[in-house]
Amino acid sequence: MKLDFSQVTAFLLTDRQSDRVVPPTGFTAWLTLFSAAVMAFLAVFALALSLATGRLADRWGNELARTATVRISAPEGQMDAQTAAALRVLETTVGVERARALTDEEQAALLAPWFGPDLPIEDLPIPRLIEVIETGDGFDADGLRLRLSAEVPGAMLDDHTRWRQPLVRAASRLRLLGWISMILIGGAVGAMITLAANAALAANSQVISVLRLVGAQDVYIARAFVRRFTLRALGGACVGVVLGCGAILLLPRAQIEGGFLTGLGFQGWHWIWPLIIPPLAAGVAFAATRLAAHRSLKELP
Repeated sequence: MKLDFSQVTAFLLTDRQSDRVVPPTGFTAWLTLFSAAVMAFLAVFALALSLATGRLADRWGNELARTATVRISAPEGQMDAQTAAALRVLETTVGVERARALTDEEQAALLAPWFGPDLPIEDLPIPRLIEVIETGDGFDADGLRLRLSAEVPGAMLDDHTRWRQPLVRAASRLRLLGWISMILIGGAVGAMITLAANAALAANSQVISVLRLVGAQDVYIARAFVRRFTLRALGGACVGVVLGCGAILLLPRAQIEGGFLTGLGFQGWHWIWPLIIPPLAAGVAFAATRLAAHRSLKELP
């Protein structure tokens, strides 16, 4: 059935006496409130997951897309010479914005999470790393590898492609999974409310028969059920969103050391997104109850 503006206005301005057609308490009332609250709570986390993975994909893409590393493995007496030669090659390479060799302290800091802070890096045959920052257009990785292999035998270029693409792809799929979860949650809310509405209609079949005898139209009766279940879903979803946002606030703040696991909360204006969950839940309840009510009223004698 098509829903026009006059029907929406009638729904919003309906006589509250019609609400007496639907029992204000009971199993269906608690089922509607509980299912809306639980699904809204889960929707907050699905939304947070989707937004967090979106930020993660963007950060990995931006940070790794314009960086590369040159690793130099050479005998101790040739390390400085080959490092200088590699830097000269990089300085004359089109698409390289800047390049610099990492200091011993910086390389020790990179290895500290695996080997501890007291690693004697000066006594170990650790390759020298050169950080390469690309321009916006980037450089020809294959051409640069050929130049390095000819002029710096111990150099090896890593443009992070094999690391970046799987990470970004995984983060993008997690983001898609979050949105799919939102859709499934909405479907589950609609199914639960449909069951509750059908149960309420069946339980009140005698009341509906009496109302029909005194002249009540099916539109009036259906509107009473739709209004009651929509408001219940809206109230339950508001409770679920408040509890979900409170749980999100209890999560650890985003930290570099914690990576993805400490960045699952909302950031900045993203806190507005949970506010759309209660209206969406009410919209799902409105559509589900309206469909169930009109179908059930046609089947009732």
